[in-house]
Amino acid sequence: MVNLEWYRTFKAVYKVGTLTGAAEELFISQPGVSLHLSSLEAYVGYKLFKRTGRKMIPTERGKILFNVISEPMAKLEEAEKTFQKSTEKDTPTVSVGMCFETFQITLEPYVASLPFNMIISFGEYPEMIDQLEKGILDLIITPHKSSSTSIDFEAFSSEKILLVGSNSIDIQDFQNIVAEQSLGQLEEWLISHKWFGTTGDMEHLFRFWRLNFGKHPDFRPNFIVPNLHSIVRCLKAGNGLAVVPDFLCREEIKNNQIQLVWEGKELLENTLYFGSKKLNSKKDEIAHLKSLLKDTM
Repeated sequence: MVNLEWYRTFKAVYKVGTLTGAAEELFISQPGVSLHLSSLEAYVGYKLFKRTGRKMIPTERGKILFNVISEPMAKLEEAEKTFQKSTEKDTPTVSVGMCFETFQITLEPYVASLPFNMIISFGEYPEMIDQLEKGILDLIITPHKSSSTSIDFEAFSSEKILLVGSNSIDIQDFQNIVAEQSLGQLEEWLISHKWFGTTGDMEHLFRFWRLNFGKHPDFRPNFIVPNLHSIVRCLKAGNGLAVVPDFLCREEIKNNQIQLVWEGKELLENTLYFGSKKLNSKKDEIAHLKSLLKDTM
């Protein structure tokens, strides 16, 4: 059976006259429009448009098909709108991808007051970018960008990656070694202490170590905990070191609950980006979320 989306795409191309215009009207990618159109032409067995430069000129058979489907499609679209209003009450749902800790600090306090529905997903950044590309997610927060031409990446904030520690650790010897610029002794001092890490994401520790010592760390953390918030809480109560983003421990350092040990010989800083599809039907909702995130980070 023919896919009804092919007919919807055909109708949009017929009315607008270009693949780009149809893509904008349907909020899908231009390759998606081309795929729908070529699939429909293969199904019916003849060309529906003549491609002249950027303009799509309907063939005679294309005109006949449009006249046949135009009224039924209009009725179907009206029925679709009526059904959507009766079941969803016109409330859109926005799917957002970000790391767990960022959600807790930024959006969690505002969830109940949002004027739309929201689904939050947590995962690895490459996976989130892929889901955004496929239309599964509407907005992501990521320190990584891709070369996708269908996604807009907007820089909006940054995070510093810091070495922090429990207040019980005497860091005077470490500061003396930093002043002497002895990397070997620095590494020796750091490895002599206990370390905290997270279950899935060790990227911060690995990047910090490579930037400062030019190699991968040759040790594993002594304690593996569920997330970065757990690390900060453990440092407050225990004895150890960890590498975490500054926005997660800023208040704890300010209130002398943990201490800043070292920013590194070079500051490791990540730019944070909003990622969203260029063609998106939820621009108002995404703009609302962006505003909240900019205010809280």
